[in-house]
Amino acid sequence: MWRLALRTLKFRRTSFVATFLAMFLGAAIVIGCGGLMETGVRMAAAPQRLREAPVVVTGEQTYDSSALTERHRIDAGLAGEVARADGVRAAVPDVSFPATVLKDGKPLTEKSASYGHGWASARLTPYTLAAGKTPVTGGEAVLDAGLARRAGARPGSPVDIVVQGTAHRFRVSGIAEQRGDHNPDAAVFFTDDRARALAGGRIDSVAVLPEPGTSAAAVADAVRAEIGDRAEVLTGERRGLAELPGTLSSRRTVVILSAVFGSSVVLIVMFGVASTLGLSLQQRAREMALLRAVGSTPKQLRRMILTETAVLSVASVLLALAPGYAIGRLLFKVLTSSGVVAPAITYHAGPLPMATGAAVTVLAAAGATRFAGRRAARTEPVAALAESTAGTRWFSLPRLLLALFFLANGIGLAIATATVMEDGPTLASTAGPASVLFCVGLALLAPGLTKAMVALLRPPVRALAGLSGQLALRNAATAHVRMAGAVAPIVLLIGIATGTLYMQSTENHVSRTSYDQNILADYVLDSTTGGFAPGVVATVRATPGVAAASEFVTSRGFVDRPGGPADADLRGVSAEGVRQSLDLPVAAGSLEDLRGDTVALSEKKAREYGVRVGDRLPLHLGDGTPLRPTVVALYTDNPKQQYLTLPAATLAPHTGDGLPHQILVRTAHGTGTEVHDRLAALAARVPGTELDDSSSLAGRNNQIQQILVSANYTIVAMIVGYAAITVVNTLVSVTRKRRAEFGLQRLTGATRAQVIGMLSVEGVLIGVVATVLGTLASATTIVPYSLVKSGSYLPSGSLGIYLAIVGGSLLLVFGATLLPSWRGMRSPAVETVKAA
Repeated sequence: MWRLALRTLKFRRTSFVATFLAMFLGAAIVIGCGGLMETGVRMAAAPQRLREAPVVVTGEQTYDSSALTERHRIDAGLAGEVARADGVRAAVPDVSFPATVLKDGKPLTEKSASYGHGWASARLTPYTLAAGKTPVTGGEAVLDAGLARRAGARPGSPVDIVVQGTAHRFRVSGIAEQRGDHNPDAAVFFTDDRARALAGGRIDSVAVLPEPGTSAAAVADAVRAEIGDRAEVLTGERRGLAELPGTLSSRRTVVILSAVFGSSVVLIVMFGVASTLGLSLQQRAREMALLRAVGSTPKQLRRMILTETAVLSVASVLLALAPGYAIGRLLFKVLTSSGVVAPAITYHAGPLPMATGAAVTVLAAAGATRFAGRRAARTEPVAALAESTAGTRWFSLPRLLLALFFLANGIGLAIATATVMEDGPTLASTAGPASVLFCVGLALLAPGLTKAMVALLRPPVRALAGLSGQLALRNAATAHVRMAGAVAPIVLLIGIATGTLYMQSTENHVSRTSYDQNILADYVLDSTTGGFAPGVVATVRATPGVAAASEFVTSRGFVDRPGGPADADLRGVSAEGVRQSLDLPVAAGSLEDLRGDTVALSEKKAREYGVRVGDRLPLHLGDGTPLRPTVVALYTDNPKQQYLTLPAATLAPHTGDGLPHQILVRTAHGTGTEVHDRLAALAARVPGTELDDSSSLAGRNNQIQQILVSANYTIVAMIVGYAAITVVNTLVSVTRKRRAEFGLQRLTGATRAQVIGMLSVEGVLIGVVATVLGTLASATTIVPYSLVKSGSYLPSGSLGIYLAIVGGSLLLVFGATLLPSWRGMRSPAVETVKAA
C-alpha cells in the first residue's frame, strides 16, 4: 500500500502540489500565530540596566489579575527587610526618574528624557567610573559617557539637568562607562539620598545579589518568605519587567490579538486544506472506481488515501517549521514597531506552537480524507463509475449540521457584538470572527446555494452571453459541485477582507471625528523632559491673549465594583480651564469643583457604576493606589470619550513621570498670531517644550487608536493571501482536469474563442455568486460593529475598498482559469483528449 501511495503521488503531481501548498502555508501561519500567543502569555524581557542582579524585587504589577499601566513603587524600607533574607549578600535599592541633560538650554535627548538613578545601582549594569569620582554631595552627578560626550562635559564642569520639570545646576563629579553590549537608556547618577528625594521618597525595585555559591532560586524563595505579598520577586528573563512599568498591560492586547486571529486562521486553514484535498479526491473518483472494479476493497482504498495524506502532512509540517517561526517573528516585529509591545520583550516560539501547527494541519487533512474519501471507498464499482462522471452528490446530514453550527455561531457573535459588547478594546474579538464562521458555514452549503443562484441568473446570462453563456449555464447545471468548489474559497476571501477592512476604517473614522469634536483648545504645549512643573500652567494663563489653560494627563485605572474591577480610561485636567479646553456639557454639578479627591464622569458611566453627584466612587489608579474621590459633576455622554475626569494634580503623581506632559491652551477671540508668538516665546524659555496646534493632540490620539492597525492589516493580509492561494490552487486544478472536456468541445465544432468565452462566463457566474455570499458573510461583522461604533448600519470608509476586494477576486478567478486554459488549448484537440 505504501508503494501504491507513493506511485500515486508521483503521477498526480498537480493535485498533490496544490494540496501540499495548502498544508504547508496553513501550518506556517498557525505556527506564527502560536508563537505570538506564547510570547503574550509568557511576556518576559531580558534585563538591561539590572542584568547583574539574578533576583529583583519590585512592586506588584497587577491588581486583581488585571495588569497595572503605571509603575507601582514600593517603600524604601523594604530594602532592609530583603537584605535580612537568607543568602542575600546585598540588597540595592533602585530608582528611575526623568533627568534630562541640557546643552545651551536644549535637551540632549530628543523626544524622550534620559533617566536618573542612585549611584549604588550603577554596579548592576554594570557602570564603572572612567574618569573622576563618585558623587558625594547632593549637588554632584555622574554622567554616562554618551551624555558627557554630547554635552561636552568633563569632571568638575557644571551641567544643567531638568528634574521634575525644573532645571537644576549640578557639578559633574565623574564619567561612567558600561560594560557589555546591552544598550539601556542614557543614565545620570546622583547620590542615593538625592536620587531618592528626586523620585519622591519611594523606590522602584530592589536588586538582590546572592552570597557566593547560593542559587538564585533559593534566594528568591527566602526573599518571598521575608516580605510576603508586599512586592513581587522576579527571576530569570522576567527580571526585565521591573524596568518596563506597564508592560504587562500589553499582554491582554497581544493574547486577544493572537487568539482572535489564531482561531480564525485555524478555521480557515482547516477549511482550505479540507477543500483542497477534498477536491483532489473528488477529481480522482474515476480512478477510485476503477480500483474498486479490479478488486480493491474499501479498506485498502482508505489506507491508500490515508497514506498519501500522511506523506503530504508530514512533509508539509516539517518544511513549515522554519517559515512559521519567521512569520511569528514578523508579526512580533510589527507589534513592537507600532508600539503595542515594548521592543525589549523577548519573542518566544517553543514546541507548543510548533505542535499546534502540526496538529491542525494533520487533523484537517485527516478530516478531509475521512469525509472526502469515504464515499469513493464505499461505493460499489459500477455505481462509482457512474458517479465519477456525474459528480453531483454533495448533500449529507453531517455536512448540514456542521454548516448550521457555523452559521449559528456566526450569527450569535454578531448579535453579541451589537447587543452585549460595549465599545472597547475587546469589541473586535467578537465582531471579527463572526464573518469567518459565517463564511465557513456558507462554504459548506455552497453547492446548493450555487445551484440556486445560477438558476436565478439564467435569464440575464442567456440574453447577454449568447452561445458561450448557454455552454456555461449547461456546465453550471451539470457540475454545480465543481463550481461550488471554486466559489467557496472566494467567499472566504471576500467575506474576511471586506469585514476586517471596513471594521478598521469605521474605527479610524469614529476615533478621529469624535476626538476632534471633543478638543476645544487652540494650542497644545508638550514637554519632552518628563513633564511640566506646577507653576508653568499659571504662567501660560497669565500670557496676554490666553483665555484659558488646563493641564492634561492620561492614564488607565480600575473602578471597584461588586463583580470585580472594571477598566477605566482616566484623564487629569485643571478645574480653571477644563470647560474652555474640552467639550464636556455639564448635566449636573460643576467642573469648577474638580480639586483634590474628586471626579467627574459621563451620565452613562454614572448609571453603570450606580453613583450620583456627591457620592464616592471607589477607584484604583494606574499604579495600584486606592482612591475614593467624590463625584462633583456629570456630563453628557460622548460614547467615544468614556473617560473619568480627575484633577491633574491628583492623577499626575500616579503616572510614570509624575507630572502632566501637556497643557491645553484656549486663546481669546480675535487675538490673531500675536498669542502664538507669545506662546512660542514662553515655550522657548521652558526647556524641552514644544508648541503645536490642537490637531496634533487629536493626531496623537489617532496614533494611539492606530497602534493595532499595522498588526491587524499584516495578519489579515496573511489570511487573505492564504485564501487567495487556495482560490488559485482550486481553480488551476479544476481547469487542468477539464482539458479533455475542452478538447472534446473543440473536436465537435467549438472554436478556441468560444471555449474561452464559455470559461469567461463561468468566471463571471463564480464571481457573482461568491460576491453575494461573501458580502452577506461580511455583514455579520460590519453591521453590528458599525452600530456600536457610530449608530449606523453602514460602515465608514470608501466604496473603493469593496470594489478593490471584489475586483481582485475576479482577477484571481479569470487569471487562474483563462491562463491555464489558453495554454492547454495550444496543443491539438486530439492530443488533449488522448492525454486524458
